[in-house]
Amino acid sequence: MKPLEFLSHWRSLPPYELLSYFLMYASVTMLAYGINNYDFDIIKIIVFTIITLYSGFFAALIWNDITDADIDEVAHPDRPIPSGKISKNKFFAIALLFSAMVFIFSTLVSIICFFVVGFAALFVTFHDKYLKKRVKIPAYSEIFTPIQWIVVAIFGFMAIWTALPQSSDIFINIPLLGSISADYDSVLQMLILVIFTYFADNAHDLPEGIHDYVGDKKQGVRTYATSFGVVNASRISFAMFFLSGLFAFLLWFKTPLSILFLIPFILLWIYILSYSTKLLRSNDSNRKEIAKIVGRKGFDYFLMSYNLIFLDLLIQIILKNYGITLIF
Repeated sequence: MKPLEFLSHWRSLPPYELLSYFLMYASVTMLAYGINNYDFDIIKIIVFTIITLYSGFFAALIWNDITDADIDEVAHPDRPIPSGKISKNKFFAIALLFSAMVFIFSTLVSIICFFVVGFAALFVTFHDKYLKKRVKIPAYSEIFTPIQWIVVAIFGFMAIWTALPQSSDIFINIPLLGSISADYDSVLQMLILVIFTYFADNAHDLPEGIHDYVGDKKQGVRTYATSFGVVNASRISFAMFFLSGLFAFLLWFKTPLSILFLIPFILLWIYILSYSTKLLRSNDSNRKEIAKIVGRKGFDYFLMSYNLIFLDLLIQIILKNYGITLIF
């Protein structure tokens, strides 16, 4: 099977999810830039950011499939390598292609952004290949899993601070690499987004860890479920969903986001909490299946939150061009 033909059937990724990644990757750079005039320079940075992070998304999934092939033989036998759809060597070549695109387009944003994704790629690779099966810290695997999504938040802000700096409350010049210029408010905004991302992503990872409990236990992978039990993992997941909502409120309060983000997010938050509650109340006979549902819907919650950020900012930018400013 040819690589492109294979990728089109590789995973059952819904069309809305594939579209959501475009909006997600654009939203962070737009949030960092704010409700300003969008010229060719900022649009170019947004496009390069999308290509960089989208390539990184595919690269990370493929590397994960390669390193977790033994676990997937038990938990996900339908995935490419366990099912025999593709060999490790061919999958490795495809992963290298996407990885190269990450580094090329991150460099077109800025050299510092190149090092951001470079460091993240090295950590994720080392984590997936060696650390998550060897480090004995309880729940180690899921504690560090959100790193690849946290990079999305950091990269978007760093792209603005290095390629299109807006202010200089904080100015750091790095010889040969360039400079970072930011204000205190934007640093706070990035930190809030990073914390939201961590809790929202981990909240859906834990139910997936409950679903994959048998395979992870067999391979010695330390998730919350294998370290503390599936019941406690359900409780921790609910707490993380709840905390993610609180930080989303804080993000709305500290950024240009408006009620166009807040109201839909509140409904979305209530929706995912209701499903997380079902997992808390589940019993041994149906917990695994409910965990799978919560994991899927939790990831949709995570993606949709970013999509709401994008839609809010886009509408505000359009309204500004017509002289209309939202004051709430």
